[in-house]
Amino acid sequence: MITVKIIVSNPFQENTLVLSDATGECIIIDAGMYNAQENRALTQYIAEAKLRPVMAVNTHGHVDHMLGVNFVKQTYGIPFALDGRDNFLIESAPTHGAIYGFKVDAVPTVDRDLQGVPTLQFGETTLQIIETPGHTPGHICLYQPEQKLLVTGDTLFRESIGRTDLPGGDYSWIMRSILDKLMPLGDEVHFYPGHGQDSTIGHEALYNPFVTEVMGGEVNYDC
Repeated sequence: MITVKIIVSNPFQENTLVLSDATGECIIIDAGMYNAQENRALTQYIAEAKLRPVMAVNTHGHVDHMLGVNFVKQTYGIPFALDGRDNFLIESAPTHGAIYGFKVDAVPTVDRDLQGVPTLQFGETTLQIIETPGHTPGHICLYQPEQKLLVTGDTLFRESIGRTDLPGGDYSWIMRSILDKLMPLGDEVHFYPGHGQDSTIGHEALYNPFVTEVMGGEVNYDC
């Protein structure tokens, strides 16, 4: 059974996730911590839960999702994994960060390229890697089918979707990712997004306007 801990981080209210299982091993997803208080919230939770971090993983390379990656790499001596198609976003983080008021002194080295990799493992847990381009070219989601648990990053939010007007974004791609890869996983799938509340696929099928307008034929996402 996977346990999910959410630490809301930085001024963009980004969801830093810690996924752990019964072995005590864990991965840190989208480490977006930006100050000492947020770093402390993460390390305190990991210490109190007696967890052993084994990897930092990002769903994508946007600056608000990687501000704390160097901290967790250095604190726990763990590798950083990312789909290589988002390397350009990691490398340009100081420039993009300055636009949004973030100070990025150094960018983390990507140790494991997840492009084309089917699964990711920690402890007794295997997560399926689902490529979901659209918000960024190398965006991925992580799925555990037995528990019906999904991490969607900035592809799918509760009653919304990730923006596609940033470098590398594409509306038709993100809708294809959502409708062809995420919605078929089933109504009961519970997902944790990169911002905001968790939700279910079933809820989005009924109440997400970006999904319902395409499914209802009001919008052609291939335009």
